[in-house]
Amino acid sequence: MLPPSLYAETATPRLDTPPLEGSARASVCVIGGGFTGLSAALHLAEAGTEVILLEAEEPGWGASGRNGGQVNPGLKPNPDQVEADFGAEMGGRMLALSYGAPDAVFELIRRHQIQCEARQEGTIRAAIGAPNAVAVGATAEQCLRRGWPVEMLDAAGAAALTGTDRYAGAMLDRRGGDLQPLSYARGLTRAAQQLGVRIHGGTPATGLARTEGGWRVTTPKGEVLAEKVVLGTNGYTGDLWPGLRRSVVPVYSSIACTAPLAEEVSRRIMPRRASLYEAGHITVYYRLDQANRLLMGGRGPQSPLTSLEPVRYLMDYAARLWPELAGAAWTHGWNGQLGMTKDHYPHLHEPAPGLLAGLGYNGRGVAMATAMGRQMALRLLGRPAAELDMPVLPIRPIPFHGFWKLGVAWTILQGRLRDRFGI
Repeated sequence: MLPPSLYAETATPRLDTPPLEGSARASVCVIGGGFTGLSAALHLAEAGTEVILLEAEEPGWGASGRNGGQVNPGLKPNPDQVEADFGAEMGGRMLALSYGAPDAVFELIRRHQIQCEARQEGTIRAAIGAPNAVAVGATAEQCLRRGWPVEMLDAAGAAALTGTDRYAGAMLDRRGGDLQPLSYARGLTRAAQQLGVRIHGGTPATGLARTEGGWRVTTPKGEVLAEKVVLGTNGYTGDLWPGLRRSVVPVYSSIACTAPLAEEVSRRIMPRRASLYEAGHITVYYRLDQANRLLMGGRGPQSPLTSLEPVRYLMDYAARLWPELAGAAWTHGWNGQLGMTKDHYPHLHEPAPGLLAGLGYNGRGVAMATAMGRQMALRLLGRPAAELDMPVLPIRPIPFHGFWKLGVAWTILQGRLRDRFGI
């Protein structure tokens, strides 16, 4: 059952994805029904591959159905840093993939006629204080140098787009946008099913073993025999493959939302209807949905959210940005686990022949998980690893991973202090 959220109440209807019972065969078994797995399954099916997808709950149950709904371009490191880390050729391909990922998402939505409130009105990266404005300006300069459709705004320009004087500057990237993420997940599910993908919800993968012809994936009431396997479990990764769970840190991100705002209020606070995330040590992000609800997201308790009280700071912060929201009605609060990596890059792994894993989107999962799913599909369809647009990396478990909750709590506290004092 889906955890309570605005998305769970307003999404397109869920589809029939019965649990697997008995033995089944397919060319590819995809484990995980979030954007990574659904994208991989859909792109494989478009190429005529027989696919079975296993999801422990239902498609979109994890962060794919609970995130901020922002379709943001790019990777967390700046473009110049990406090319320095991976070289001009591979780094350039990674940049083309990541900054072009929103266009690919919206094209996929159009091609399969997915009803998910999709809107491509841009992404704003907003800077609090002069140091962050310098950093955002550096990102903008690197994007403009590459001929990308971005614009650097001064404080007045940022205020015109956001209705608040909080920001010293901002970068607008017109390729970004937003959508209803659970409806998007269900739209990908429907499109994949229509192409013949067998999707089984309520079916956790409990074991993964090599066989003479490929792989055996065991489940509580059955098994799948497949030539190849995709692991797409991100922030909910378990121990199916050694070390994979410890290569990513699951971090809860929380969202609070208002009741629909009056049109005159919504037009004052976000006239362009772009989505926004702040540049700082601890990111706050927000957008208005198509019903004029304000969705404010950020770090919260590192456990399932059961009420709005633990994220009251988001509501207070909204009133600081826009004083007219001081008496607004806040109706929903929820959270989900994102996958964070130590180096802040998404990770693509091929730990054994015919086995791929993609995870660690560092808060950019709507666009990048969709893109990663396609990259894995291309690899399984025969594209050489060296010709992919993401590097295939070894799995590197994070030291002291068992203390991740303490580490996350300390990082959040330290980041909030640095943001408050502008350091």
